[in-house]
Amino acid sequence: MQQIINFLIRNKTLFLFLLLFGLSLLFTIQSHSYHRSRFVNSANFLSGGIYSTSSSIGDYFNLKDENIKLQEENKYLRSLLLNTEEKLPKPFIDSSSYQANYVVTPAIVYKNSYNRANNVILINKGKEDSISQDLGVISSKGIVGITDASSGSYTTVLSLLNTDVFISAKLKKSDHFGSLNWDTETPNEVLLTQIPKFAPVKIGDTIVTSGRSSIFPKDILIGTIKDFQLDQGENFYSLRVKLFNDMTSLNHVYVIKNNDKKKIDNLLNSEDE
Repeated sequence: MQQIINFLIRNKTLFLFLLLFGLSLLFTIQSHSYHRSRFVNSANFLSGGIYSTSSSIGDYFNLKDENIKLQEENKYLRSLLLNTEEKLPKPFIDSSSYQANYVVTPAIVYKNSYNRANNVILINKGKEDSISQDLGVISSKGIVGITDASSGSYTTVLSLLNTDVFISAKLKKSDHFGSLNWDTETPNEVLLTQIPKFAPVKIGDTIVTSGRSSIFPKDILIGTIKDFQLDQGENFYSLRVKLFNDMTSLNHVYVIKNNDKKKIDNLLNSEDE
C-alpha cells in the first residue's frame, strides 16, 4: 500500500495534467456540437468494431447450434410444403392445433456407402424419435433412400444406390410414371423404366416422385433425364436419370413419416388379396 502511495506522490504532476486535460476535453465536447458529434461517431465506430468482432467469434463457436436451429426451421417449412392440401396454421397459432399428413424429422448422416451393389446409410435418429421402417428419407436436393432397421437412437437407411430399392417416379410435366432403380453403373445416375412409349420424353426433363405409395409424397425431386431408349419390345422407355443429389456427399437429411401410412398400406394389401 505504501508503495502505491509513494508512486502517486512521485507522479502527482503527471496525474494532475491528465486530469485537467480530460476535464478540458469534456468541457469542449459538451460546449461544441461539432466536437460532440465527432466524439460520438468515433465511439460508435470503436464499439461497433468490438461488438462485430465479438459477434463473429461467437458465431464461429455457435455454428453447431445455429445449424440445428436452421435445420429445425427447414423442418417446419418442409412440413408446410408437404401438407399444402391440409389446413395450414394461421400466424401465431400452435401447429399442434391441426393434423398434418406428413411429419418431418431432421437427421444427420453418420455413415454413407456408395461403392457397393446394396448401399446403406446410417443416421442419428431412431425409435426414440418415432422413426420406423419404410419411411422416406430426402435432402434439400431430392430423395435419399428408405428407412430399414431402427434402434433407440439410430436408423439404417437403404440408399437410393441399392439394387433392392424400387421407387415409383414420374415425368413432372406429364405424370407418366414408372419404376426407379439403380443399375450400379455410377452413383450419380439411376434408371427409370416402364414409361410408355407415347409419353412426351425429352432430355433434360425433370423426374419426381409419383406419390403412388405411402413412403414418398408426390413431386419430391429426383433428377433430370440424361438419355433414353425403347426397350426390346419397343413399348416402354428406359430413362437414364442424372440425380440432383450428390449421393457421395450427404450430411443433413429429413425423414418423412406419413401419418396415414398404415391405412394406405392396409388398403393396398386388401386389394392385392
